[in-house]
Amino acid sequence: MFDLEAHGPDTFVGIGPRYPWGGLYGGQIVAQALRAATLSVEGGFSPHSIRAYFIRPGDHTEPVRYEVDRIRNGKSFVTRRVVARQAIGAILNAECSMHRGEEAPELQSVAAPRVAPPDSAENTSFSSHFDRRWVTADDSGPGSARDGVGRTVAWMRVLDPVDDDPVVHQAWLAYISDDLPTDAVRNARVLAEPSLDGEQIFGVSLDHTIWFHRPMRADRWHLHDISCHHLHQGRGLAFGHVFDEDGVHVATVAQEVLLRTRRS
Repeated sequence: MFDLEAHGPDTFVGIGPRYPWGGLYGGQIVAQALRAATLSVEGGFSPHSIRAYFIRPGDHTEPVRYEVDRIRNGKSFVTRRVVARQAIGAILNAECSMHRGEEAPELQSVAAPRVAPPDSAENTSFSSHFDRRWVTADDSGPGSARDGVGRTVAWMRVLDPVDDDPVVHQAWLAYISDDLPTDAVRNARVLAEPSLDGEQIFGVSLDHTIWFHRPMRADRWHLHDISCHHLHQGRGLAFGHVFDEDGVHVATVAQEVLLRTRRS
């Protein structure tokens, strides 16, 4: 997935399978764009955030070309812009920032919810690349309640073999993190309009942001806790947190989703 092929200076090419709904999966494009950005950066820096805008649906029948622009090389921060292109034109535009780690105090103010362990649920993933197990969050614990509605919680982990490169684990987290936000926004839409069935609503991701807080291994279980915080003019904002099995907050995710009802 992340063995991108170099095609000239700061240009890389990746491929992806056809997914059940047809075409490419947005999380794959975000993750490969992040990987392309890091391939243009010297050692000592690791991604701390990526903000991506989805422009057009991807076509699984052709490769994706990732063009990296070296916006800035600083002593503490490195900034990259990545445009993913296919024959139709740009399909994604991403801004990535890398940081050289610093010694500083740590604070975690968000607590993981109380949930059943992952082995208590069935795998419901649409992809052979990762495992997804839905759970119900228990809000009785301190700090486990969340703002927003349509709360969606699942254990997730990568099934592909992953080496020890921390950047590849971050890329896999980016891949997985695009899965749940649409569900949270769809759940909120059904709450706002109970006459609609969830199957009547389809959604597309408009943009996707990830803040990487701590090192993590994507091939180990992580709990993704996502809720919808706003819904207006068909656009819903999902916001959530990712915790490891010990309850450590490793990442924060935000995504705006466009929802529309299917025509009969």
